[in-house]
Amino acid sequence: MIADAHCHFFSAGFFQALGREAGVGDADVALPRQLDWDSPGDAAALADRWAAELDRHDVQRAMLIASAPGDEDSVAVAVRRHPTRIAGAFMVHPGMTDLVERLDRAFGEQRLSTACLFPAMHHVAVDDARTAVVFEAARRYGRAVFVHCGTLTVGIRGRLGLPSRFDLRLGDPLAVAAVAVRYPEVPVIVPHFGAGMLREALMAAAAAPNVLLDTSSSNSWIRFHPNLTLRDVFARALDVVSASRLLFGTDSSFFPRGWHRAVYDAQRAVLTDLGVSRDDQDLIFGGNFARLFGTPRE
Repeated sequence: MIADAHCHFFSAGFFQALGREAGVGDADVALPRQLDWDSPGDAAALADRWAAELDRHDVQRAMLIASAPGDEDSVAVAVRRHPTRIAGAFMVHPGMTDLVERLDRAFGEQRLSTACLFPAMHHVAVDDARTAVVFEAARRYGRAVFVHCGTLTVGIRGRLGLPSRFDLRLGDPLAVAAVAVRYPEVPVIVPHFGAGMLREALMAAAAAPNVLLDTSSSNSWIRFHPNLTLRDVFARALDVVSASRLLFGTDSSFFPRGWHRAVYDAQRAVLTDLGVSRDDQDLIFGGNFARLFGTPRE
């Protein structure tokens, strides 16, 4: 089984949120055209396109992330239409005034699997009392929390000329560990191997057994570490957390590119070169996903 734990659901709502910042109307059509991307259409059409794309690449399951706060409804449509294929995740801003109600609805009625925190983007620390509300809800519903750490680059914002006023000081994996140990029942996912903070991400995972690392994207943050290669990254992660706490991901997002197979091919080649057993590769590429997000229901 191949299951991708990190794909973005760039819905009409996502583009409309960017359009409000950019002062662009009909943003779900205008902004994709400006970027030479396909317009997403409605949430049902985008969900169906993702399901067909996964079929095309023999990917059995994927977690799709609603990538603007307040866009849970869009990805919830995808989960309802393709419950055996899609696990739903949603970006959450802990400063939202209706945070508790949104979490209850997303984790409950909408059956979404993961709340995604971006502390550097939203300027709310992982150990802030407002963030604790997210962890409490995840514990109550048996769900996961994803916390972006390290460097943060949102390419679409740069291409649209939107500022990225991120506070990278808030993306410290050690802060994640300090919270994760207080919520041992909650799986805590740190994407991109810590996105430039590999050492700290590995320390966090060593301190908190419920911390997992996702392997997603091209991992271009490696350029901040002289002489480090993707092979080295995997070798160090396997040594510290073992295959049982690595989640394969691609960071796929827009169409027409679709699912980013080159990322999968590169990671599979590295693991094979390292001599990682088939059983351990199966955990990374699908088994751990199934353990975290369960057996899908029709």
